[in-house]
Amino acid sequence: MVFGVFVVNIGMPLIVAIPLTLAIAAVLGATNGMIVLRTGLPSFIVTLAGLFVLRGAALVGLKLFTGGSTQLRGIREAVEGDFLAPIFSGDAFGFVMRWLAEAGIVDSFKSGVPKVPGIPVEIIWFVAFAAIATYILLRTPVGNWIFATGGDSFAAQNSGVPVRRVKISLFMLTAMAAALIAIITVIDAGSTDARRGFMKEFEAIIAAVIGGCLLTGGYGSAIGAFFGAIIFGMVTIGLTYTHFDQDWFQVFLGAMLLLAVIFNNVIRRRVTGER
Repeated sequence: MVFGVFVVNIGMPLIVAIPLTLAIAAVLGATNGMIVLRTGLPSFIVTLAGLFVLRGAALVGLKLFTGGSTQLRGIREAVEGDFLAPIFSGDAFGFVMRWLAEAGIVDSFKSGVPKVPGIPVEIIWFVAFAAIATYILLRTPVGNWIFATGGDSFAAQNSGVPVRRVKISLFMLTAMAAALIAIITVIDAGSTDARRGFMKEFEAIIAAVIGGCLLTGGYGSAIGAFFGAIIFGMVTIGLTYTHFDQDWFQVFLGAMLLLAVIFNNVIRRRVTGER
């Protein structure tokens, strides 16, 4: 909603709208982090409460800026011609696909245009962030701080780890990552909708847990969540190509969540040595 208002209602260029949107997301993330640190409440409860607050604010805000609608249209037209637009929407490496089509490696239409025009930019963002996060977690002191904070924050603090700074930074980072996905999504769709992304929070949990991340913290990997998201996405999209009633998706989602938690518990026992 914030990004849509910036580019449609105010007319900001992407070079201004995107950093401002990410900055607002970082402030919201830091707010959640401060609440967690000051109250000692579980992160899941605080962020879930924040989710409902922000969803309600998005509904009210969109009605305010659109005159009563929960959708804000015209984003694609507003960013058309902006030099940053291709980085956040569309397909990349189209020349490679054209070369592969000419070589007969990939299918093409009768006109010679490849059926796959390129690699969607969101996939490139996805792979790049997974690679960067994996490197940080496994090869840098910050990664050790993150694992230590998630495993035992008291022991980590006694060892000199800046626990509060690590937690606040991670809340800010995840909020900015969510904002980046929102920006990419609304530019691609051409509109923003307060209902878009509904139930995605549970899908994110499932993807992370399938990838081996412990719900209790201290163990996991970005590359595991990467493949967890791919597995979940393939199964979800695969259902649309079957003869199953699509209403079974909710059943599948609940079953996946239950299996993911059971799998998570097995990993936790192996890591901690519990029987």
